[in-house]
Amino acid sequence: MNYNSTRNKGIRLTASEAILKGLSDDGGLFVPESIPKLEKSMRELSELDYKELAFEVMHLLLDDFTEEELKKCIERAYGDNFDDEEIVPMSFADGTYYLELYHGPTIAFKDMALQILPHLLTTAAKKNGVSDEIVILTSTSGDTGKAAMAGFADVPNTRIMVFFPDGGVSDVQRLQMVTQKGQNVSVVSVKGNFDDCQTGMKKILQDASFKEEITSKGFRFSSANSINIGRLVPQIVYYVYAYCNLLRNEKISEGDKINICVPTGNFGNILAAYLAKKMGVPIDKLICASNKNNVLTDFFETGVYDRRRDFHLTMSPSMDILISSNLERLIYFISDCDDKVTSDMMSKLSEEGRYEITDRMREGLSDFLAGYASEEETAGEIKRVYSDTGYLIDTHTAVASAVAFKLKEEGKLSDAPLVTASTASPYKFARNIVLALKPGEDFGKLNDLQMVDELEKLTEMPEPSAIREIREAKIRHDKLIAMEDMKAAVAEFLN
Repeated sequence: MNYNSTRNKGIRLTASEAILKGLSDDGGLFVPESIPKLEKSMRELSELDYKELAFEVMHLLLDDFTEEELKKCIERAYGDNFDDEEIVPMSFADGTYYLELYHGPTIAFKDMALQILPHLLTTAAKKNGVSDEIVILTSTSGDTGKAAMAGFADVPNTRIMVFFPDGGVSDVQRLQMVTQKGQNVSVVSVKGNFDDCQTGMKKILQDASFKEEITSKGFRFSSANSINIGRLVPQIVYYVYAYCNLLRNEKISEGDKINICVPTGNFGNILAAYLAKKMGVPIDKLICASNKNNVLTDFFETGVYDRRRDFHLTMSPSMDILISSNLERLIYFISDCDDKVTSDMMSKLSEEGRYEITDRMREGLSDFLAGYASEEETAGEIKRVYSDTGYLIDTHTAVASAVAFKLKEEGKLSDAPLVTASTASPYKFARNIVLALKPGEDFGKLNDLQMVDELEKLTEMPEPSAIREIREAKIRHDKLIAMEDMKAAVAEFLN
């Protein structure tokens, strides 16, 4: 299996080389030359535990890793660091199966990929004879940063630097990042929004002279964002596992289709579900759920992607994105893998702020439904689901739940079982959860950790250990910079 750049099919790398590189030199993202089919039936796969299933899925896409290498990476990634032995349990509430992706060490779905990426990356370096110190650059809208740092902290021969938007993450998310331990870790807040952080990081990764300079000093750049194919491949696994869970528990029969709803920002999580479908998982519709920053909803409805709009800070900050990087991979697939078409559209997005796909490409979007939820609808969905069922969902999952509920009411969604990706613990966004459950009450004087206490009293759900750890943790990172100073910050980090 070779990997091409979405912008130049002449670039061909092995899986391990693509993981090491992160982003192609031409700015494109790496995609497999073809999407392989699952080798075993869904019934056979349903008999496997999560780690066994991960190997069956991942070895098809990462085929230059030996069986021993890949199984060792999987074994190290998914173990006691998750608080549920099933790794991704599912809960049924309000007619929906919630796929709980937040039982890892940072209580967000990013752990599902970022607990294994450091092992894939260091194994890839060894396979390719790379002795340089690997420098991970990552921009985050809230969860990726902490999950990446938790995975890479004190991993030999690596360093990681995370950029997050000042004021653009929840206080719990911020505290999780700025208290991160590790001799090889740096966290910097940037004046701007997530798109500014992501754009600045990509510019650094594409700066040929800067890369040459750091290479001469024994460093090599890579990324832990979902632009790295090593992030995307592990995410496919949990959608296969969701189907297997339903099959194993006799909620469906083999071959029955399911619908999947994903709260979506950078498009990586739902793209993983799309790839699971292409690999053979019986999925009917993929529901792309957006918050008030509904650039993706407009794209699926009109075929026009236009980032020239107001940017909104919402109660679901990990989705506060106007440039959804992973959509580039979908554009490539629906253009019949035409690298020139993809490159032209990405140039238009960069230069003009918009692009429009062809009618033929729009036919390739038939796998998807899309919708968005306002702030009021998101808060209302948290309260509705909890009041009706006693099940508590976070602000991002609530966006997905609200969108799916509307699509059902409008008759646009089939009666196939619905799996909703539950992407974070409600405790990461305690203030907004409490305000949703107790609208009109004044909690203005309480800080976010005090709101965690209120949520615990209100629901009698114990706070996760990840929250307890940050209560008394020391602030280790307090740098605030302008976007144009990001490269200088990297240079300083590398001495």
